[in-house]
Amino acid sequence: MRVFVLTLVIAAAAAWPLRAADRVALVIGVADYATIPPLRNTVNDAAALARTLRGIGFEVSTMLDPGAADLRAALDDFGFAAETADLALIYFAGHGVEVQGQNFLIPADAAVRSNRDVQGQAVSLDDLLHAVDRARRMRIVILDSCRDNPFGDLIDTSAPLGGGRAGLAPPSPERGTLVAFAARDGQVALDGEGENSPFALALIDRLAQPGLEISLMFRQVRDRVLEATANRQEPHTYGALSGEPFYLAGPGEADERVRDEDRRIAWSSLRPEQELQLAALAAEGDTRSILGLAYMRLNPAEDRFDPAEAVQLLTRAAEAGSPEAQFELAKLYEAGLGVAQDEARALALYRQAAEQEFADALNDLAFMHFQGGLGLPRDAKRALGYFERAAAQRHPQAMFNYAALIDDGLVEGKGPAEAAGYLYGALRSGSADVLEILTERPTMFKPETRRALQALLREHAFYGGAIDGEFGPGTQRGLRAAYGLAD
Repeated sequence: MRVFVLTLVIAAAAAWPLRAADRVALVIGVADYATIPPLRNTVNDAAALARTLRGIGFEVSTMLDPGAADLRAALDDFGFAAETADLALIYFAGHGVEVQGQNFLIPADAAVRSNRDVQGQAVSLDDLLHAVDRARRMRIVILDSCRDNPFGDLIDTSAPLGGGRAGLAPPSPERGTLVAFAARDGQVALDGEGENSPFALALIDRLAQPGLEISLMFRQVRDRVLEATANRQEPHTYGALSGEPFYLAGPGEADERVRDEDRRIAWSSLRPEQELQLAALAAEGDTRSILGLAYMRLNPAEDRFDPAEAVQLLTRAAEAGSPEAQFELAKLYEAGLGVAQDEARALALYRQAAEQEFADALNDLAFMHFQGGLGLPRDAKRALGYFERAAAQRHPQAMFNYAALIDDGLVEGKGPAEAAGYLYGALRSGSADVLEILTERPTMFKPETRRALQALLREHAFYGGAIDGEFGPGTQRGLRAAYGLAD
């Protein structure tokens, strides 16, 4: 049975041509509605935000007053482009309504007379989330659409979960995705007195601030809007980002440590005043902030290195339900760092994280069952199940290993087409290791799997050559294109 331990080989990508855009945004503003009163500032807000995003390095597509068909087509195109981006962001300014617990964004040509019209003519928040879903590191959807219902009693918001409230319903995005509302669910956002709304003004100002970590950025946007509106409007964010620090406008200093793959090092680069703000968020129970503080205490190069305190912080976040904290705490118990070594406790924590489908925990448990780690007996069948679950979360190492196991004929009911699908997914997720292996050592996979991968590359317009299993220059160009490299 083949299982390969892949590591992040950043150097492998260094020799390749330039990557495609690593930050992409779709900015939508709707003001001129066909059948309902127009909005005053939404197009201004969208145009100003698009300029700001371009100024900090985003590749931006802008849509002003789009109809439903154009909006849906743009979301499809954006979703494909987002697959090879580190960050995908969608901003929508316009009318939004809650119908039966689901949030819908209204295009310019909507002619609504019933709930069914909303569901058929509008795009849902789920549609926007689907479009950003496969970005590699971070996914953000910002809705500046928390306004009064423009359709009056034409639509019924009183059904279960609807509640008949103003504004939008609280969303439940998947892990790694942030949804920001201009006003907390159930509240109405204000247009303001000038050419831009209070939320757009605060967002534009804070987005352009270098060296501002994303959690702190959205908290500062919230504080500014509360101040500007005399506490009448409170922006709110939903979702759980990973514990990786992220700076939308860049680090702001000549310090590459903030981009380090090692989160202990990256979080240690946070400026002192922002660390204080992070600690304040942590005191309020924000698990991502607690994680950031814990990573700082795990950096042995820093004076604040304190594994025992990191254990305390991670325990708080783990008990609050953070799967990343459970995973990181498991590693400390396994190694005996900051706490007495306890393999049984480590295994229990790995399993807790895996129960929430945390990909790293699933992948590590797969290896433990495959190799017999942490006192577990070898169990290939259980290992396959964990690899499959991790691969479903687009974990690059798991996708590659599951493809290899399928290629070896060890996964019942799956063959070359499925193996190629997982390899293609690993490429699209940004695995430099998989790109290097398929370029340099493609014959480690059977001809049938290689042909199936060529067929996938052709299906997505990355390759136009023969389906022969030979990975010559044409196939290699297709592999690089699927990964997101431009020749």
